[in-house]
Formats: sequence, structure tokens, C-alpha cells
Amino acid sequence: MPETSHLEFHKSSYSGSTTQNCVEVAEHAIGAAVRDTQNREAGHLEFPRAEWAALLRSSVK
Repeated sequence: MPETSHLEFHKSSYSGSTTQNCVEVAEHAIGAAVRDTQNREAGHLEFPRAEWAALLRSSVK
């Protein structure tokens, strides 16, 4: 897994613009890392590239 300090997190486009319920995503060569915007110190979840791509495909409507 990539070193966390080198990940560049950004607010997910699926997060609401007016709510406090936001997640941040850092896409990288082998997948993506996701974390809670309000609880960054709690760490992040890692998703392999194939799983991340499947999630994004299933979210498109």
C-alpha cells in the first residue's frame, strides 16, 4: 500500500455540498484510499483498483 503521507486526498464528488457527511478520496496506482473528512486521524480504508473501479461503475446512474 502507498505511504499515507504521500496521498493527496480530495473531497469526493459523491459527498453532499451542504452536509457534514463527507468523505475524502485519494486515488493512486493500485487503487484508492477513502477517509472520513471529520475524522481524518482515524485513518483510511484501502480499496484495490478492481474493487474501486467496480464501485464507481455501480454508482453511475
